[in-house]
Amino acid sequence: MSILKELCHWAAWLEPEDIPAPVLSLAGSQLLSQLASIRAGADHPLGRRLTEAFGPPLQNDPRTSACVIAGLGSWLNLDDTAYAGHLSNSTVSVPLAYAYARRLDGAGLLTAVIAANECAARITAAATLGPLRGHSAVHTHLAGAVCGRLRCEGADAAVWSSALGLAFAMPNWPLMRAFLASDARLFNTFTPVRTAMDSCDAARAGLRGATDILEHPDGFLDRFSSVPLPDAVNAGLGRRWHTETLSFKMRPGGPGVDAAVDCAAALRRDLGPLRAEDVEEVVVEVSLYTLFAGKKAASYIVGPGSPLGALVLHTPYPVATALLTGGLTVNDFAAPLLSERARWDLAERVRLVHDPEMTRALFASEAPFGEAVRQAGDAAGAWLRDFAGDDVARLAREAAGDATSPDFTSSAKATGARVTVRMTDGRTATRQRMIPLAAAGPHTRAHHAELMREKFLGFGGAPDVADAATRLETMDADELHDWIEAALR
Repeated sequence: MSILKELCHWAAWLEPEDIPAPVLSLAGSQLLSQLASIRAGADHPLGRRLTEAFGPPLQNDPRTSACVIAGLGSWLNLDDTAYAGHLSNSTVSVPLAYAYARRLDGAGLLTAVIAANECAARITAAATLGPLRGHSAVHTHLAGAVCGRLRCEGADAAVWSSALGLAFAMPNWPLMRAFLASDARLFNTFTPVRTAMDSCDAARAGLRGATDILEHPDGFLDRFSSVPLPDAVNAGLGRRWHTETLSFKMRPGGPGVDAAVDCAAALRRDLGPLRAEDVEEVVVEVSLYTLFAGKKAASYIVGPGSPLGALVLHTPYPVATALLTGGLTVNDFAAPLLSERARWDLAERVRLVHDPEMTRALFASEAPFGEAVRQAGDAAGAWLRDFAGDDVARLAREAAGDATSPDFTSSAKATGARVTVRMTDGRTATRQRMIPLAAAGPHTRAHHAELMREKFLGFGGAPDVADAATRLETMDADELHDWIEAALR
């Protein structure tokens, strides 16, 4: 049996009673979190243009609805991540559209989200040590969209295998120029979800995909992975839940930006109201991952007119904004707030520095790379050297170790930051956070429901809708239908 067939057989037969209670609970928070992200995307000027072109989030045709919902939730970096991949843009968005159209109950929706999470995360993990990562790894959404839809439809495993084989026949490869410099970022998930919808229709009509498309020498992993990890696709099915590696986003921003903004907001509370001219320098110490993402974006940053795709990956502007205002919101990435001169004056005094211990902590945690490096063992060396150079490659390999996790019940995502503010009057203040607020770790496992309630309310959601998310598993079809409408109203 091919690895794809084995995965599809497991996911097609997954039932709510097979899923541990903590995993179901995390999926409920994941739904609420992504609904907040969709609301935020729809309220931004670029999101409104997307709906002008393709219609509102909820439509009579669930295919188009799935694409629009996926597009709205994906481009502000407010979406949830896991080991491995930015899952929710497809694994939540597509089940939402199809559960609404087909009038599924709450247990059916949660099961579809988890089945899609597990399939998309595992396929993404198999290609993690490759040229595409994070938002650029849009193949995540081919898997998430196919599996999310077909689980809602109750399709058999043979349809799943063919649909995934067809979807991965021509996987998307985004160009960084378009991703960072234009509004094409809005299509980052929209496009692979639309491909996945066509693949599902084709498979249902009897077209067959290559079910060995992942591991074949002429297949997906050969092209999309420097160090293929085919064993990651089916490792510990039913015991090792990738949903337990979820990291939620409270604010917009890319890798490492969230921890730095957490620190900057805390410093604003410590120091009180600040003016840009009161600050001599801001030093942000981060892992190599944050530096890597920021370096890619930096050449596109030109002040208030900077493209949004680059701006959400750029640490100085979000840190300066949080120091001056105490937080960071979607509105800070649009006029008139984006044009405030004081923010850009302070951003010019924000300096990023590599902290080797933060890079060590990054690779010691499961997400985004640590578990893949552990599974690859010595074979990860070439990828690490290309990514980070010889010295950091040795550090990362040592930090990752050799023992892969038997499960993900204690997973973490340590994309930390240390922010030091040096004032013109001689004062200095520092804050550090190794795991960003709501990222995978002990605090999030204990408090994800209340954190996602806060996020949903912060983007204009109603309190009764947020409160109802904790009982999604018991909602009947009519109640779930009304809840989805209310959540997106």
